[in-house]
Amino acid sequence: MTFDFANSLIPDTALSVTGLTDYIRLLLEQDEQLRQVWVTGEVSSANHHRSGLFFTLQDTDGTAGIKCVAWNSQLAKLAQLPIPGEQLIILGSLRVYPQRGEYQLSVWQALPAGAGLQALRYQQLKNRLLSEGLFDSQRKRSLPSHPQIIAVITSPTAAAWGDIQRTLKQRYPGLQVLFSPATVQGEQAPESIVKAIERVERDGRAEVIILARGGGAVEELACFNNERVVRSLANCSIPVITGIGHQRDESLADLVADVSVHTPTAAAEMVVPAIAELYTQHRQRVDALYDAVYEARRNAEKQVKILYNRLRNLRLDQQVQQEVQRLTWKRQQLVQATKRRSQQASQHLEMLHQKLVTLDPKAVLQRGYAVVRQENGAIARSVAELAVGDELLIQLGQGEVKVKVKEVKD
Repeated sequence: MTFDFANSLIPDTALSVTGLTDYIRLLLEQDEQLRQVWVTGEVSSANHHRSGLFFTLQDTDGTAGIKCVAWNSQLAKLAQLPIPGEQLIILGSLRVYPQRGEYQLSVWQALPAGAGLQALRYQQLKNRLLSEGLFDSQRKRSLPSHPQIIAVITSPTAAAWGDIQRTLKQRYPGLQVLFSPATVQGEQAPESIVKAIERVERDGRAEVIILARGGGAVEELACFNNERVVRSLANCSIPVITGIGHQRDESLADLVADVSVHTPTAAAEMVVPAIAELYTQHRQRVDALYDAVYEARRNAEKQVKILYNRLRNLRLDQQVQQEVQRLTWKRQQLVQATKRRSQQASQHLEMLHQKLVTLDPKAVLQRGYAVVRQENGAIARSVAELAVGDELLIQLGQGEVKVKVKEVKD
């Protein structure tokens, strides 16, 4: 009897490589969390193959890494292509490959991480608001030329508020300024700015609003790219000018505002004219008006003189006498023509009168004729219309007689 010592040491639960790999695959691929998982990291390598893009995603300190693949069918849908050195946020599902005994992340979407993600969100929001027409130039309103009451929205502790006050006082003394304080940095800033705008609108006195903040890092200006702030500015019934940042850090608030400038000081300078400049312009207008009036007076005097000389040369008394004679002659012609037409009309009227007399039926009756009428009043014109026994009315030149027909002869 032969005893197989090696086989006696193998337990019944021993798995083949395939069995173990299948077990691991089922554990990983059926896990709900691993079917759709977000992973952030840095792309350490990337290789293009016919089937797709294969790359490795690792932690920035290099302590761990995972192989990833974006198939060709998904590459065009990725917001950011994996490039070595780029920070990405990957959405995918975990897959096990038994032939190699490896697992890798099948990528559905890749988004930029950190500053890149903020830039992507900024661009997406900008495109959406742009498609709604919030940045259209047709929506922009002109600022009032001489506002008497303006509102300022900024932080009460910021240098911007002091710069604006100083500039407004120098340029336009006596201007009424309404201050609506707001937080212009941090997580609470968007809500604070929206409430500050609402306060100014409810008050209803301001003719224009300055929304301002001094310079700062890009992340410190994030509140001015907030959708709530942008829509609040778009819906504001009062014209808005923004002065955000000492450099040209274009924000969505700048794009939606009616006017935008680089600094709070520039906003204050644009919103009101300088009194000194207004006085200079006023003096220039006065001088121009004086010159215009003087020139118009000189031209008028010249014209009067020319007309006077023309009148002297025209001898109006002779022209008036000639016109009187011409009118007298015309009057005589009119009287003669009127008399002539009156005589012609009288003659024509007499002729018509004679015709009427001739045609008058009564005149015919006076000459011995009579008119025979039937009982219904119709004139009898033929014996065919009469019958024996009919009563007739005979109208004579003087009076009427009533007769009865005794005999009818054709």
